[in-house]
Amino acid sequence: MDQVVKKYTHGDLTVIWKPDQCIHSTKCWKGLVEVFNPKRRPWIDMEAADEQRIIEQVMQCPSGALSYVMNTTEAVNDETQVESTVAVEAMKNGPLMVYGNLKVNDSKGNEHTKNKVTAFCRCGASANKPFCDGSHMRVGFRDE
Repeated sequence: MDQVVKKYTHGDLTVIWKPDQCIHSTKCWKGLVEVFNPKRRPWIDMEAADEQRIIEQVMQCPSGALSYVMNTTEAVNDETQVESTVAVEAMKNGPLMVYGNLKVNDSKGNEHTKNKVTAFCRCGASANKPFCDGSHMRVGFRDE
């Protein structure tokens, strides 16, 4: 199954959204609701803020579901190679976040290459295992 990828462009900036990768942390819209508003369709309004502010907010996305491309330079932030040790963080009542470049083999034998940050399911309810799909909020997952 192909992953859905949405692109929103204005001027030199394109924001890329991968909904299957989103863990619904709400950081995007709580930090810049004039651009990222889940109650609006389309939910991203590229004209509502300047490029730098949008880039700063996209960089706050913990799952990597949001990334950007500068159309003039072809520089993609979600493909940036991390030059450090892999770090792991358990989010309170949420996924296991792994920061770094990874090759992940799922239970069906499919290999996935992940760069920058990857959210792994801890609640067991994700329909996209081993990755988090935000189901922890629906099922009320809580750390013990």
